[in-house]
Amino acid sequence: MSRTSNVTKADYYEILGVSRSASEQELKAAYRKLAMKYHPDRNPGNKEAEEKFKECSEAYQVLSDPQKRAAYDRFGHAGVGSAGYDGAGPFGGAQDIGDIFGDLFGEMFNMGGRRASRVQKGRDVRHDMTLEFEEAVFGKETKATVKRMEACTDCRGTGTATGRGPVTCPQCQGRGQVRYQQGFFSIARTCNTCGGTGTVISDPCKTCRGDGRVEREHEIAVNIPAGVEDGTRIRYQGEGDAGRFGGPGGDLYVVLHVKPHKIFDRDGNDLRCVIPISFPQAALGAEISLTTLDGETKVKIPEGTQSGQEFRIRGKGVPYLNEYGRGDLIAHVVVKTPTKLSKHQKDVLRELSETMTVENLPASRSLFDKVKEIFS
Repeated sequence: MSRTSNVTKADYYEILGVSRSASEQELKAAYRKLAMKYHPDRNPGNKEAEEKFKECSEAYQVLSDPQKRAAYDRFGHAGVGSAGYDGAGPFGGAQDIGDIFGDLFGEMFNMGGRRASRVQKGRDVRHDMTLEFEEAVFGKETKATVKRMEACTDCRGTGTATGRGPVTCPQCQGRGQVRYQQGFFSIARTCNTCGGTGTVISDPCKTCRGDGRVEREHEIAVNIPAGVEDGTRIRYQGEGDAGRFGGPGGDLYVVLHVKPHKIFDRDGNDLRCVIPISFPQAALGAEISLTTLDGETKVKIPEGTQSGQEFRIRGKGVPYLNEYGRGDLIAHVVVKTPTKLSKHQKDVLRELSETMTVENLPASRSLFDKVKEIFS
């Protein structure tokens, strides 16, 4: 006698939650969702979940078989007899979880059936380097000492003390996986002994403990091109950790950190600075000496120069990275008010003040924004 009578059995399509015209893929997707939800391993001791699992498995067993489905569609449960769920799964025999649950469980339990490669690429290594402002502008050739994994010289990277090489893993017999039965499923997991490679080292090197590599300091020449910015990364291919068992090496990334300058601010490839001038220089004009990263240069201040006015000195900025040419140096002049005056200076200024009148009205917003920008 079956578990339930044909009269009381629920409709297989309703159990899976699909329409009667559902495709094979729709059936499989619906079953996968329900099977994962009600699987006994996820619901230990839950009889209701176990019954639900058997019910949806029975429905899928019938509907996934074209002949059985045709008979069920025509005659209902009577057309397939007392099918029941025999634990065999829709594909016959012990149900392979990889067939039903696909990539989701396949990745979790390493169902690919492929043995992991023993050859491994080395990891990338990061090295941080701090530069003076001028070094970033003009470039520099220097050396860096980095820590990285290198091939063990005692075992020549084999990881073995005698050089015999790896042997077949006794746990998985070289398959890289261990398969066992769990409930209704046959599950394969990565072998813990060999890590999925199928081989183990029976006589590990005492120096590297079977890894084939040891950590050492390595000195490398670093060529910093002119014009680099803060945060620039320079890649040296193959200069990272050595690969394992013949694998390629990783890469070395030198990350540059540029110190700020006490005078200049960088704006792309331009440099900006603020130059104080006196009121007579601003009013009468003058030629002043301006400090640049290349040394002193002369700048002419015309008569009537206003505070906040810009002067652009061509070609005195930052070189374009890996290109010809340089940016400019932009000097913002600020008329500086003296705080200590002699009696004679005060008398002269009073006399000048009597001949000069200025309407003390609020300045335009554009001028205010420009001055604010200079000092921000």
